Amino acid sequence: ALIGGSVDVVAGAYEHTIHMQAKGQDIRATVDLGRYPGIVIALRKDVKYDKPADLKGLKIGVTAPGSSTNMLAKFFLAKNGLSPDEASWIGVGGAASAVAAIRNKQVDGVSHLEPVITMLEQTGDIKIVADTRTEAGTRALFGGENPAAVIYTKKAFIDANPNTVQAIVNAEYKALQWLKTASAEDVASLVPENYLLGDKKLYMAAFQSSRASYSQTGKIDPAGMKSAFDMLVQFTPDLKSAKIDLGATFDDRFAKKAAETVK
Repeated sequence: ALIGGSVDVVAGAYEHTIHMQAKGQDIRATVDLGRYPGIVIALRKDVKYDKPADLKGLKIGVTAPGSSTNMLAKFFLAKNGLSPDEASWIGVGGAASAVAAIRNKQVDGVSHLEPVITMLEQTGDIKIVADTRTEAGTRALFGGENPAAVIYTKKAFIDANPNTVQAIVNAEYKALQWLKTASAEDVASLVPENYLLGDKKLYMAAFQSSRASYSQTGKIDPAGMKSAFDMLVQFTPDLKSAKIDLGATFDDRFAKKAAETVK
């Protein structure tokens, strides 16, 4: 949609800026929304697990094959000496279908997001293997931050509309600062009703479990850029030969100005 021109700005995964640069498209993030992926790898409680090698041969549910949840789980296997092909990847979709896949034993585990993880934790259906909702869990897997959601757009749009881009970044930055002190109740009271999935307490618990993953500054650390690239390059052959300028994937001017001016 962005390349085709039907939208001007996207809220999406930081990794898209890397992929598009490899294809000759100058797409740049302007503000970081998530400093950790927020993805959790978990197994059913009845599945034996002592070490990463125990994932060999298991059926792991992901939002969709090739998705960020799939990529992260593959990276976990590769980092621990396994081939990504040594597990089976099953698309289980979003909240309700993912939960059902675990409870009906259609999969041995999942690589998934909130509120699925909190929903399954609260009912004792799963045990956590890797948790990138937290700083400790993200550092254990990647060695540092690993940017997730960002706002990105074409460089041409940035050049032509700097004030518009700044206004968008200011709004996102202000929201990130509010989230630092907002309670789970505050957040649940402001989001659209359908976000609560019919269970406000569950939504609040899921937010609390993942609140550390929200960006504190709106900026992406260079080490975080490299962390994201290192994961992608393992599973994207085209990136191995591409000359990627990671510094050109994020325009930090707008987040810096927001930090100076937004109150």
